[in-house]
Amino acid sequence: MSTCCTPAPYAPPAPRSGEALRTVALIGPPNSGKSTLFNRLTGLRQKVANYPGVTVEQRMGAMAGVGRADLTLIDLPGIYSLDPFSEDARVSIDVLEGRMTGTPKPDAVLLVLDSLHLTRQLMLAAPVLALGLPTMVLLNMSDLMESRGGEIDPLRLAQELGAPVARISATKGSGLEAIQLFLNRHRGPDSTSLSATVLPVLGNAMSTYKWATQVSTRTGYRAPLSEEASRKLDAVLLHRVWGPLLFLVVVFSVFEVVFSIGQPLSDGLGDLLARLGTSLAGFLPDGWMRSLVLDGAWKGVTSVLVFLPQILLLFLFIGILEDSGYLARAALIADRVMRSIGLNGKAFIPLLSAYACAVPAIMATRTIENKRDRLATILVTPFMTCSARLPVYMLLIAAFIPNIAFADGLIGLRTLVMLGLYLIGFLAALVTARLLKSSVLRSSQTPFILELPQYRMPTLRSLGLRLIDRGGVFLQQAGTVILCVTLGLWVLANFPRHHGVAPQLTDSIIGRLGHFMEPAIAPLGFNWKIGIGLLSSVLAREVMVGTMGTLYGADPQTQSLSLQTALHHDLPLGGAIALMVFFAFAMQCTSTMAVVRRETNGWKWPAIQFAYMLVLAYGAAFVANWAVHLLWG
Repeated sequence: MSTCCTPAPYAPPAPRSGEALRTVALIGPPNSGKSTLFNRLTGLRQKVANYPGVTVEQRMGAMAGVGRADLTLIDLPGIYSLDPFSEDARVSIDVLEGRMTGTPKPDAVLLVLDSLHLTRQLMLAAPVLALGLPTMVLLNMSDLMESRGGEIDPLRLAQELGAPVARISATKGSGLEAIQLFLNRHRGPDSTSLSATVLPVLGNAMSTYKWATQVSTRTGYRAPLSEEASRKLDAVLLHRVWGPLLFLVVVFSVFEVVFSIGQPLSDGLGDLLARLGTSLAGFLPDGWMRSLVLDGAWKGVTSVLVFLPQILLLFLFIGILEDSGYLARAALIADRVMRSIGLNGKAFIPLLSAYACAVPAIMATRTIENKRDRLATILVTPFMTCSARLPVYMLLIAAFIPNIAFADGLIGLRTLVMLGLYLIGFLAALVTARLLKSSVLRSSQTPFILELPQYRMPTLRSLGLRLIDRGGVFLQQAGTVILCVTLGLWVLANFPRHHGVAPQLTDSIIGRLGHFMEPAIAPLGFNWKIGIGLLSSVLAREVMVGTMGTLYGADPQTQSLSLQTALHHDLPLGGAIALMVFFAFAMQCTSTMAVVRRETNGWKWPAIQFAYMLVLAYGAAFVANWAVHLLWG
């Protein structure tokens, strides 16, 4: 059920002739369902970028979901207030007031509030309404509120706020017709007539929270009772002992499923791509063109694409954990660990999101108010095992680690190795953060406040959109950066030509470069081909796999072998383990270095970060190679 109402005493002025809505801003507190609503209103008609001059992510899209594809929806950062203490809030203020370069001033605002926690959520309503833009208040998750015994009178709330109010469910898509009515009614950028109850909050020392409480009381709001099942779950999941242990079980289970289900899917996709390559060869003439397409581009790109099923499985489980409300509990559990190294619990959210990609994770540190805490978090975030490392790990583990199972098949050796790689990256982040916070970035601790979302059942639509988004990013990377690198490598591997004949791989330009740098990496158990892979992976970590596919595909001795088999015959076990360890610690991501430079306003910190991680990676890889030789000879 949805209600959209604007009582007569508070109706906005009549629209000015000749003007029409063009841009609508979407704003709301974190965990209010704003992102779900944005996806519902725009579908896949959206683009993601950064606001000019800042690293806050900007999402914009056409509002096709409510029949207004002529309108542009701007998704503002999730914030609790418009106090400019964080970059998020400053960006929201600049956009709403029309001061953000390159972003049009919104003609109307959609304010999303979680009806399950309405009293606290209303604290954002007063400053947003005070901006004077036509605003509609959307009480999200109203279906859950009603099913759990909560009550709210939208008409009385509209009278209190002087703005239309609607009950919606972004997850189910109910109540959205009220948004269309609101947008159709407001044809121009007219100001909102504030209710008399809002004005006092803006004009004296009156507490915003006190005002929000009074409004909740006067409108008959009754918060829903927490379900008995939710209380029992929190008693276990947030337990000081059982909570962390269960979190480890969840993480281990995710990786076990990724390997047990994802590996056969990857093998099947690899066989399909190999057959397609064989079919493609029949349409190409013998000579350099066939070699360029098959040995260069095809083998390089497909060697990375085969890991798409495992990456999508990982993001599927992350999406389930996030949408269900569990990850917020994990952040609360991690606060104890964060404080032991001098960081705030808010650092856990960026560190957790870094398992997808370090770039948006570093942007997410903007929610950390303390500048030294924020800088420390930025500097340790690249240690977290991002999805770009996953293809490298999967390739090496499948090639060198036997598929041995323990405990009646419940625990696999490959899963244990993968979990260990994730763990050493996390431990490196903790140790580095401790060193920073006890020396150059020492600061006092700040309280960690987190509103736990209600447990919810993830929807197939939400999870599907997430997978399409992440899969699209992965395919775009494979189709641009990796393709360009592999084509460039093929050219360097086939020149200089003598009498029109391609040289031996070791005598090519790329071979000479690799042999030149081989003495520096030989102590790690790496050969010259691995060295070329490390150089190319500075652009992006997953390029390493494409580089290996191209180099081994261009070598007549390994041309007919799969990449896993070629690596197994060409690289010793110590070198393989050392390579995994090297990737666990090394920076190797131009995009990450660029965003760190922008966040820290210079190259000083990214240069220190790159050098520190490179030295640590080299030293740890050296020790790993030495240890394997010592133990297994």
